[in-house]
Amino acid sequence: MKPLFCLILTALLAARSSSGAEAWPMFHGGPALLGVTSAKLPDALQLLWTFKTQGPVKSSAAIVNGKVYIGSNDTNLYALDLVTGKPVWVFPTGGPVESSPLVLDGRVYVGSTDAFLYAVDATNGKPVWKYETGDKILGGPNWVRTGDQTRIIVGSYDYKLHCVDAVTGKPAWTYESGNYINGSPAVAGGRTVFGGCDALLHVIDLADGKQVKEVEAGAYVAGSLALADDKAYFGHFENEFQCVDLAAGKKLWTFSDRAFPFYSSPAVLPDRVLFGGRDKRLHCVRRDNGEPLWELATRGKVDSSPAVCAGKAVVGSEDGRLYVVSLADGKELWSYEIGRPLDSSPAVAEGRIVIGCDDGSVYCFGAKTP
Repeated sequence: MKPLFCLILTALLAARSSSGAEAWPMFHGGPALLGVTSAKLPDALQLLWTFKTQGPVKSSAAIVNGKVYIGSNDTNLYALDLVTGKPVWVFPTGGPVESSPLVLDGRVYVGSTDAFLYAVDATNGKPVWKYETGDKILGGPNWVRTGDQTRIIVGSYDYKLHCVDAVTGKPAWTYESGNYINGSPAVAGGRTVFGGCDALLHVIDLADGKQVKEVEAGAYVAGSLALADDKAYFGHFENEFQCVDLAAGKKLWTFSDRAFPFYSSPAVLPDRVLFGGRDKRLHCVRRDNGEPLWELATRGKVDSSPAVCAGKAVVGSEDGRLYVVSLADGKELWSYEIGRPLDSSPAVAEGRIVIGCDDGSVYCFGAKTP
């Protein structure tokens, strides 16, 4: 089995709940942030429910064991029933929650702009611990398990990557970069990699938090990257999307089309990479050399990160529409007009799509049951 297929298989196996059902437990589906799931979507999608919060929903959902976990700029973390959309519990923080939740071992981990990383009980929303950083947390947390110890990794606007014990919330190590850390750190092969507003890719050993390598990105990286076969895939704010060989510390290829930045995080498959752009397009390029395969034109910036599932790609746009397109050729298969910008990224599990919207609501799409 080729290494990339092993990576994807690992991610897909991790993205299943303890009951065996499909799950989407964190931002972009799994630790390597590949944005790929084995879940299938029905051909006929309909709006199943909406849930109204009191602020824009820029957080991206996690879906585990029949529940949706998502933050809102109204300062709350919500657990919703996946079938009905009704709230199961609400957990308040001290600031807007743009961070995407991580659901792991019966707990939900999420950051807030109040500078705290929170751990709460996934069943009832009761607080377990909180860990204070020096500034706001916008990116979703990630995780790593070594032996019988599980650790949570999260970036902060205090310029630091924080690693804490998942059970106690006690710090294991911190790593300081040169500027804000806005996205989620990606995890694979005993290392975590993130791009920062210091225009660098930081490769960190997860055991001790020591830097393994630093690679010039060329401009600041506000989104999250994806890891596959020791390569990093990401876009930056000088209008380029790149593939970087982390072992060699060099750029393998660059995609640049129009003079617009890239904020969207990519979905990585064996033969192609998908990512949104502020040029109002969803791009699909060859994974080996970055040559374009197709693009989908929308009417607004695409900061939303695409999710790939069984021959389809799902993405939101600031034009207020949610799109489902054919992975093969980019043909639009379905779209739904919400009417307000979709900065949140879609979560796909159990035949449903869940996405937040700047109108303050969470939307769930799927097939109507008889």
